[in-house]
Amino acid sequence: MAHISNLGLKFREIVGRHAARPALRQAGDETTSYAELDQLSNRMARLLIERGLRRGDVVGIFHDKSPAAFATMLACLKIGLIYSNLDPDSPWERIRKMIQTTEPKAIVNAFLEPPHAVELQGQRTIVIHLRQPATTAELLCRDASEFSDFGGLTGAHPAYIMFTSGSTGMPKGAVISHANLLSFIAWAQDRFQLTPADILSNANPMYFDNSVFDFYAAIFTGASMAPISLQEIRDPRQLVEVINKTGCTIWFSVPSFLVYLLTTRALSASDFPYVRKIIFGGEGFPKPKLKQLYDLFGGRAELENVYGPTECTCICSAHTIVPSDFADMKALATLGFLAPNFDYEILAQAPSEDAGELFLRGPNVGLGYFNDPARTAQAFEQNPKHCRFADIGYHTGDLVRRDADGRFHFVGRADFQIKHMGYRIELEEIEAALGVLAAVKECAVIYRRLGAGLGEIIAFAALATPRTSEELIEGVADIVPRYMVPRRVTILEALPKNANGKIDRVALQTMASAAA
Repeated sequence: MAHISNLGLKFREIVGRHAARPALRQAGDETTSYAELDQLSNRMARLLIERGLRRGDVVGIFHDKSPAAFATMLACLKIGLIYSNLDPDSPWERIRKMIQTTEPKAIVNAFLEPPHAVELQGQRTIVIHLRQPATTAELLCRDASEFSDFGGLTGAHPAYIMFTSGSTGMPKGAVISHANLLSFIAWAQDRFQLTPADILSNANPMYFDNSVFDFYAAIFTGASMAPISLQEIRDPRQLVEVINKTGCTIWFSVPSFLVYLLTTRALSASDFPYVRKIIFGGEGFPKPKLKQLYDLFGGRAELENVYGPTECTCICSAHTIVPSDFADMKALATLGFLAPNFDYEILAQAPSEDAGELFLRGPNVGLGYFNDPARTAQAFEQNPKHCRFADIGYHTGDLVRRDADGRFHFVGRADFQIKHMGYRIELEEIEAALGVLAAVKECAVIYRRLGAGLGEIIAFAALATPRTSEELIEGVADIVPRYMVPRRVTILEALPKNANGKIDRVALQTMASAAA
């Protein structure tokens, strides 16, 4: 077998062994084979080259989970373009910031109604609408034969940019390389014993970190992936029926999605009949709901709690839930052991503490933040334990401790970052959006934790000119995505301050609890 140094070569090897097998299983009985997906991506690669794109250019994708959209991702990987899946529902102001950071040479739209069509006309970028008949005809005219021009494309080359919340108000674009992903694919295949017989669900949006597992663990191991549309996701019972009908064997989502299915009673013991692994990660899973899920499926499927930051290729640890995990119904389930392609340091915040910040090292640590050297230097640093050679790791900001058996346990955060609905959110980004509004004199945003692992984002503002809470919420919604919009904004004459003159967030938490 030839040495595989990039994802284009890896996919070619998979196609060579599984050409006739289904790569994608869409709604109904429609499938796209590996050979068909390969040919479509070859056509797309040649189209992008003819449009003037060259290795190292960035391509933004408004992804609708169609075969053409997945083929666009593969086309980028084959010719050394760097793709970034964009949230079609994000307000233009946030998309504009992402475009400002990445300066994409092209934006590929896969939706029938293109998001932000008017605003994109004013950008210096090529816009390709996959649903237009002219584009379809143009693709059909392109050569679909094997694409083999991988010369000079190494594992160090960037594969994609995944945007996360940024404390300055500017989203951060985490860059992940071909080598990062090749390492991740090998670990995922081994850890979850993936085979071509597996069918992985794809309920996660393609602009969301968890979709990395869906796509790469399926399409680069010879397994199948079942993309689930937004319409199906919005109807919990329809979603479960899709999983049942397509014969999915692997499920992966944030815990809050599973809690939603349990709360709406969309899941019963007879559902997920072929599922052998229920994987969840991205936030804590409330123990009572986790026990409910375990009681439903624990006898025939393994429940896996995974953890990992976007900057380190999606997942860095996994733990199979066992009965002893329910001995303490208040604590979160352990994060388990780190994957063997990671090393770590626990950086104590104080000499007397037995917990500290998790500092990750190893081949899955990404390349930093795109076009953002200052924030890259803050988060990606030399291992503080030595200076004998370059040993760059990532400051996760997550506070953890290890138990006597060596398992990791999440303790908290070293900053104002939260996990809400599975999304990693910097509260400062919401504060920056609120502070942009002309009427706002000063503001603060807190996260009020509720029962069962849930929470709500609450903002406080002092105003220079009169505005209603509703008007402020509408203003913020024009800047940040829906999942970051505060549940409510409380208007005060002045925000409380502590002895150091800083905003007293403890007092704001007390006020929020009293109001509730």
